[in-house]
Amino acid sequence: MISELEVNFKVTSSHKMDKKPTKGEYLEVLLRSPKTVFSTKDVALLWGEGKARTISMRLNKYAKAGKLIRVRRGFYAKDKNYDRLELATRIYTPSYVSFETVLGATGVTFQYYGNYFIASYINRDIEIDGQRISFVRMKDYVLSNTAGIEQVDEISKATRERAFLDRIYVSKKYYFDNLRGMNWDKVFEILPIYHNKKMTKTVNKYFEDYKNNK
Repeated sequence: MISELEVNFKVTSSHKMDKKPTKGEYLEVLLRSPKTVFSTKDVALLWGEGKARTISMRLNKYAKAGKLIRVRRGFYAKDKNYDRLELATRIYTPSYVSFETVLGATGVTFQYYGNYFIASYINRDIEIDGQRISFVRMKDYVLSNTAGIEQVDEISKATRERAFLDRIYVSKKYYFDNLRGMNWDKVFEILPIYHNKKMTKTVNKYFEDYKNNK
């Protein structure tokens, strides 16, 4: 089955094939891009190049010359200051930043986690450049729904309310340190995308506890 993402890639790639950089411009095209991390698919689109071998050879050449950094098989960065979250959301796509990474940053949870939590279609922990990344599997119909997901520069990130619901969705029991800043209207607006009656009851209980403890 061909995903919508794959279809979009093929259409866009075909559209851009006539706009190849001239010799000497390939690296410049990457450096001008707002991205800090590139997959080989990104490069194929930016260069209008359909030959995977040509792309890999040219990228390896730049990496060996120190003009790019190879951070993982199939992924290259402009320099060592690349955005780690940008890379984390590009390894397995579609994906977005969620769970404790968002909940901690917005004050919903107080415990510190050194790893990044990413919603994706796979359960897996990996480490790159000393940074641990935890991918948490979501059902396709949830993962593909963009309700409560924001695009921040090159990174897809859950809002506080979406991250709250994502955590409830994958965890039977969970303690949230601080729900005072939660926008409950947004919570209940996003909730139907999960198609989960048990989860709805759980969220309602969190809401009742919140009201009783205000």
